[in-house]
Amino acid sequence: MLCQECGKKQATLHFTKILNGEKTEFHICESCAREKGELIPGTPNGFSIHNLLSGLLDFDPSHGTLTPKSQPGRCEQCGLTYSQFSKVGRFGCSSCYKHFEDKLDPLFKRVHGNTFHTGKVPKRSGGLIQHKREIETLKKELLLRIQGEEFEEAAKLRDEIRQLEKKVAEG
Repeated sequence: MLCQECGKKQATLHFTKILNGEKTEFHICESCAREKGELIPGTPNGFSIHNLLSGLLDFDPSHGTLTPKSQPGRCEQCGLTYSQFSKVGRFGCSSCYKHFEDKLDPLFKRVHGNTFHTGKVPKRSGGLIQHKREIETLKKELLLRIQGEEFEEAAKLRDEIRQLEKKVAEG
């Protein structure tokens, strides 16, 4: 495959970008990548995973573009700025998660596809999470029963949901 930039050399770097469900592929040669700043001297093959992740941290979902690295505010506890976080790749303290919460949700959604955990839950310590998942499943089933005009079954599901919600509220 030829480079999409110069159209002369063989493409050796292949990037796939998925933005809002749209997949875009880039195929470029090493020299065009160097010219565009995609390759970093001194690293194996000129590639830096850190810069790739830093690029994720600087993405502004409201505009669909990268934002300048200067982000307002500092963590009250440790003084870390979002700019410093995007360079280092980790927070300075546990308060940073709360302070930069509005920036993290879009980041998690982009990286993981969701803002809450949907994987396996340990049986011993995951009772509350399992109850919440079961409630969500029952609510979906309840809606289907109502749409199908199966009101007796819907009433049973409603009661079951209320019992589970009571358990969750109690802890």
